[in-house]
Amino acid sequence: KLTNQTISNSTGTKVAYTGETFDTANAFDSTTNYRFTPQVAGYYQFNALLQPDGTSVTRTIMAFYKNGSQYYIGVDFNSPIAGRIAMSCIMYLNGSTDYAEVYAYITASSGNIIYSCTSVTQIDATAFQGCLIRSA
Repeated sequence: KLTNQTISNSTGTKVAYTGETFDTANAFDSTTNYRFTPQVAGYYQFNALLQPDGTSVTRTIMAFYKNGSQYYIGVDFNSPIAGRIAMSCIMYLNGSTDYAEVYAYITASSGNIIYSCTSVTQIDATAFQGCLIRSA
């Protein structure tokens, strides 16, 4: 879940997911850093869903970051899009200091917005999921 988030034009911005459906390992910070920091080393599957908007959108990028650096570009549209965009990847995290985040980049003439979910139980516009698929 997140609240509608306005981002600067043509600037990579961390998506501030502000709610959780569940977090059995207390790995996601939904109040300060908006990042996934697991306590078990291993391979993690990440999924993200985003609904961008703006006036005359010409480019939309969505990417996973690892430890503050770009790790995987899941989406890079150089043309207007309508609707949601999604991406997935598998990432190794060391279980102590590594963390994962989602960044968005929108080029538009105005109104660069990432739409919110309406509740933590309804994934209708924006979501970020992570789960351990194999420990190290």
